[in-house]
Amino acid sequence: MDRLQRLDWNHLRAFLATAEQGSLSAAAKHLGLTQPTLSRQVSALEDELSLLLFERVGRGLSLTSAGHDLLTHARAMGAAAERLTFSAIGQQSEISGRVSISASDILSHNILPDVVADLRRLAPQLAIEVVATNQLSDLLRREADIAIRHVRPEQSNLVARRVREGHGLFYAATDYLDRRGRPTTPEAMAALDWVAFGDPEMMCGHIRAMGVPVTPDSFVVQSENGIVAWEMACRGMGVCPMDHMIAARDPRVEPVLADQLEVDFPVWLVTHREIHNSPRIRLVFDHLAKVLSAPVAV
Repeated sequence: MDRLQRLDWNHLRAFLATAEQGSLSAAAKHLGLTQPTLSRQVSALEDELSLLLFERVGRGLSLTSAGHDLLTHARAMGAAAERLTFSAIGQQSEISGRVSISASDILSHNILPDVVADLRRLAPQLAIEVVATNQLSDLLRREADIAIRHVRPEQSNLVARRVREGHGLFYAATDYLDRRGRPTTPEAMAALDWVAFGDPEMMCGHIRAMGVPVTPDSFVVQSENGIVAWEMACRGMGVCPMDHMIAARDPRVEPVLADQLEVDFPVWLVTHREIHNSPRIRLVFDHLAKVLSAPVAV
């Protein structure tokens, strides 16, 4: 560890971003660097340690055993550096006031409580409001200061950052699948019960387009509230689509045909251009970006 403490943090940061993003180009974009600059920093770290940290696999990079060993330490150092940065920002006297965050009910329930707790520790003078809604909040009318969305805003006076590519799968409770059996084809999934949040006919159309011949009658349980619908799926009432970031937190469920049925969708953070440079908005915006872009365990 003493040797790590003498290393250039920029080199370690380049290594950490490359390991987590999976490629030099993605890591460079994440850090706001050019790819040659990032590549030089990773190479410099390998020279400093006299170790090979990455091996090229196709168009991507794979960590060597030495790279895996280093990653644990680099993540701990990166987390400490981020806590120090956010703490310093949060202690500034102007970091006070109210910030409202708009997100879907399921994100508000599963992700935002931890985010709000972190922010309150970092900036005790902040007041955070969570606007849990499945409708798009109108930021131009100040219905919220920051919104988490799956569509990029078209208004020129809104600032948007694409923080991750969401990964959705179909899930069911393990005990439900133990009783009903695990389908091996999309067609066989139609014989299972389904849980809908929102309009079953609309969900039916999207799912049929993926090759699963469900009908509106397949949705034996439904709720407009995503939290309620997901809880019913977790309790064994049927199959339900869900963002892997959410589903990975619940041990009661497992993916169904994960190698055949998946939906990728963008996750955007949006705020108003006029307030994006406000210290309190910037603190909350950047912390949300950090949490939402973190890798999700498979």
